[in-house]
Amino acid sequence: MKQLFFFIAFILYLGNISAQDLTIKINQDRLEDRIYQLAEFGKQENGETERVAFSDADIEARQWVIQTLQGFAMEVKIDPAGNIIGTRQGTDKSKKPIAFGSHIDRVPNGGNYDGCVGSMAALEVIETLNENNIETSHPLEVIIFPNEEGGVMGSRAMAGNLGKTALGVVNSTGYSMGEGIMRIGGDTTNLIKAKREPGSLAAFLELHIEQGGKLEKENLDIGVVEGIVGLKWWDVVFTGFANHAGTTPMNSRQDALLAASKFVVAVNEITNSFEGSQVGTVGRITAEPGAPNVIPGKVTASLEIRDLSSEVIQNVYLAIKQKTEEIAKNSNVSVEFLPLDTTSEPALTDAGIQKQIESSAQALGLTYQYMPSGAGHDSQDISRFAPVGMIFVPSKGGISHSPKEFTSAEDMANGANVLLHSVLSLDKKLD
Repeated sequence: MKQLFFFIAFILYLGNISAQDLTIKINQDRLEDRIYQLAEFGKQENGETERVAFSDADIEARQWVIQTLQGFAMEVKIDPAGNIIGTRQGTDKSKKPIAFGSHIDRVPNGGNYDGCVGSMAALEVIETLNENNIETSHPLEVIIFPNEEGGVMGSRAMAGNLGKTALGVVNSTGYSMGEGIMRIGGDTTNLIKAKREPGSLAAFLELHIEQGGKLEKENLDIGVVEGIVGLKWWDVVFTGFANHAGTTPMNSRQDALLAASKFVVAVNEITNSFEGSQVGTVGRITAEPGAPNVIPGKVTASLEIRDLSSEVIQNVYLAIKQKTEEIAKNSNVSVEFLPLDTTSEPALTDAGIQKQIESSAQALGLTYQYMPSGAGHDSQDISRFAPVGMIFVPSKGGISHSPKEFTSAEDMANGANVLLHSVLSLDKKLD
């Protein structure tokens, strides 16, 4: 028993968490209820929710979040990129804010938990602090990023990486990023003022569902994220010659789709030929003119490569490009790789914040493991100017970007409590 006492005391010391702090917990039922409330914005007749960035449902949900933050006596603003920023003042005006949050926009036909868990947990952390009359020395910022699913728009703007080319990208609502920013209350004529300088935040934390199945498979509560993979996108355009399918002999064809099909196979084979956990994907392909009786003369395919190393991404890309050029030559077609602006560089999370998340999980009696994030997140761009940490909670069945996406109330509450106690501990430890 004595050894157990000293072990617990040591853990609490490491995490800078007092025994009294551990009695403070978020309200699990309230957190789950907010997830359900958020899902009402954009709810369809089939019971599923559609809330793509810039849609009417997105605007309504954002207004609900703003009103909720204002109800917590927070100062709320929308920056020129459309980021919602709620500020809770600290007792020491010389200290920089500790920020946390995520996003509430969704992919088409997505689920209720991706981004939403981190956003609703951020609200819950603030309400829990208010209920317990807890003041922090650092100001606290809740940040709800816009259009994360369409290219981490808000966080890229904060990092100063949202270029003019990106503003022309159109999502499924029919609005471009530029139009969308104006639609949600931002200002594209003044985007430079959305940029945050290095040192402007003491720390940033993001709670998120894992979007994979590792935590559930290992029966673990928390993922301590070591880093977020970088990703790069290309359009790969094959140009052959459209001709009559019935009168053109097989050996005389310049079939762009045939070459593109071989490219798809090559992406899989080449990506697997490298050691490591990198991934390569062809997720979209269009053939023109698109008639059953016409040999495709032009095909545009997507290429996405992800890894924690920019060097690995580049090496995999070069190998794929070389093989594809051989395929094109043998197929008597041309090929062109067009890099797209919706890319992000790999980002490692802060080692000190990783340890704090670990200590908070231990002190709360939760199991955990260190792991990379295979999906991109807003934290990736925030890491360009501030130390970041990410907390993962399990996704049932490893399912995400689907209406079947699910994380239990208990798992959400575990993550929110780790977020709460990590924020409280960082408030005491950071200058």
